[in-house]
Amino acid sequence: MKLPRDLSGAQLVQHLTSRWDYRKIHQVGSHVTLETDIPSKQRIVIPLHPALRIGTLSAILTAVARHKSVERERILTGLR
Repeated sequence: MKLPRDLSGAQLVQHLTSRWDYRKIHQVGSHVTLETDIPSKQRIVIPLHPALRIGTLSAILTAVARHKSVERERILTGLR
């Protein structure tokens, strides 16, 4: 699946908090820290840029997919 090139950090934060059991724990400048306890504790930092770089988005999706034991494509489902 091709990664979206116009996905903002805010859209990704909204998606992860509403569908993947993450919660916003704090924000410093333009970076938000999300945390989940399911299946175990994990923290990720997401930049609130208007359009996330492909490498940044790919790294975030890989980390979430590995932690949740799902395919990266499944995380993107329903994002748009």
